[in-house]
Amino acid sequence: MKNQDLLEKFYSRLIALERRSRLTAETYRAEIRRFLEYLEAEGLEAASVKPDGVVRYLECRRLRDHIDSRSTAKAVSCLRSFFRFTMDEHIREDNPASILESPRRRMHLPEVLPREDVERILASVDAATPLGLRNRAIYELIYSAGLRVSEAAGLNLMNLDLPAKTARVMGKGSKERIVVFGDEAAFWLKKYITEVRPALAGSSRSGAVFIGKTGKRLSRKGMWKNYTRYTDLAGTTSHLHTLRHSFATELLAGGADLRSVQELLGHADLSTTQIYTHVDVSLLRESHRRYMPTLGVYTGTK
Repeated sequence: MKNQDLLEKFYSRLIALERRSRLTAETYRAEIRRFLEYLEAEGLEAASVKPDGVVRYLECRRLRDHIDSRSTAKAVSCLRSFFRFTMDEHIREDNPASILESPRRRMHLPEVLPREDVERILASVDAATPLGLRNRAIYELIYSAGLRVSEAAGLNLMNLDLPAKTARVMGKGSKERIVVFGDEAAFWLKKYITEVRPALAGSSRSGAVFIGKTGKRLSRKGMWKNYTRYTDLAGTTSHLHTLRHSFATELLAGGADLRSVQELLGHADLSTTQIYTHVDVSLLRESHRRYMPTLGVYTGTK
């Protein structure tokens, strides 16, 4: 079987049998495409490559692409999955990636923004223009509901309940959940949907909430690109995903219990949510450092 055919069959399996999300399946496909290209350049084949060949590929990725421990762990997962697929297809009898060890991931505290910085970014959006109004609605919703960017991009009109201020979103692993949002987000969403979206949609029958000039669903990349422009205008730097982190941190700082925040964020594991408790402590330390009066150092003399 040719490499391209093998790759596409693997991708189809991820979607149809393993029920992976399209985003995850595309990530796996991209990694295995790089792996197959590496094998071809080295004169090797997926059906016969030995474990040391797989190890050399990972080392090449580290040196050439400068991938970190998290990306390395993801590559290991992709390779294991791919070779399980080749075994099921009777292409080979063993899994040469089974010897690979996933590197220990370092805990990185997520970036968060103070409320005043978030408000400054949102205020920098020119809501007097159609696309500006749409963008204001996007970022207000992400911040108010703690959405992933992919969840905002995938949101459909039929799953949005403005009067109840709730939405049904599709999270990681194709898991649905109900999210809630506040009055400010509801105001901008209603304004966008009634005043701007009909003109953008034109004759398009797209069911997406957020659409572009062509009437098609706005992509995650489009949302990221626009957000960067507004952070520049606001004189700050952050990633769009930071709005979600800030949402979670503010909830915990306000007294919300960890389980409730886990449900709102759509985390499968509570330990993923617990990282925000570390963020909250770090913010407390920073506030203490900045605002606590500096005390004289006791020298032991009077």
